[in-house]
Amino acid sequence: MPTVDALLAQARALGVERLDAQLLLAHRLQRPRTWVIAHGDAEVDAATAQTVRADLHRRADGVPLAYLTGWREFHGLALRVTPAVLDPRPDTETLVDWALELLAGELAALPAPQVVDLGTGSGAIALAVAHGCPRAVVRAVDASADALAVARANGERLGLPVQWLLGDWWQPVGAPAVDLAVANPPYIAAADPHLPALRHEPLQALSPGVDGLAALRSIVEGACAHLRRGAWLLLEHGHDQADAVRRMLAAAGFDALTTRRDLAGHERCTGGRQGHGTACEIPQPARAGASR
Repeated sequence: MPTVDALLAQARALGVERLDAQLLLAHRLQRPRTWVIAHGDAEVDAATAQTVRADLHRRADGVPLAYLTGWREFHGLALRVTPAVLDPRPDTETLVDWALELLAGELAALPAPQVVDLGTGSGAIALAVAHGCPRAVVRAVDASADALAVARANGERLGLPVQWLLGDWWQPVGAPAVDLAVANPPYIAAADPHLPALRHEPLQALSPGVDGLAALRSIVEGACAHLRRGAWLLLEHGHDQADAVRRMLAAAGFDALTTRRDLAGHERCTGGRQGHGTACEIPQPARAGASR
């Protein structure tokens, strides 16, 4: 029977990062990663070793680790993840942190702030906001019934009260009663050279098509019909899309426009507050894509 170290050596030969290989072994052996590190000479039974080798080959082919283990930690929450949803990125925690700061700051006087997460996927953003701000009334929207089933199961397992809505962006949200809207929509242009590397994740969660700004534009264009005056809209976007998103928000009557950077220092999230102007129509900007 192969040993733990032998399987790690096979992972190295396949080009799989050591941390990923250790986590895959820990998952299949139902042991903590520290055990894997400390027991390199431990033998692995043939059936488990075969499963681990299959995992390693899939990881080498670019399948996200979260799909292989079924789990992803996000903002301190353990989320079930399947190929029906995007693998949540640490950079998206920037969006959650910003939302929680607003709920604890500018929106703190609201006893039950109405929060909407557009394009929720696994439910990561909505659940992290519900966990971090229990007084918030959180709704989450997704156009994929399969994705919404994953999100709903995560919410039930974590015991967090989020209302899950099936529909396209704002369509199921209803009348203007939202105090804070957050979204991590697809924003990679169809021709972006980075897209093929993400082939194992749902395309509809990554790219809106030819124009990487199309989903962002739809969200901004629809916002004024659903946001209260003084409400905030926070958007994750591609590293080179911040200027375009700021222009969209300004044209729609948002003020206090702000952009925040991700862990790598890239401009990743842009938001604004629904102002007192009347602009609700967005001039069509030059179309451009971005890498995620």
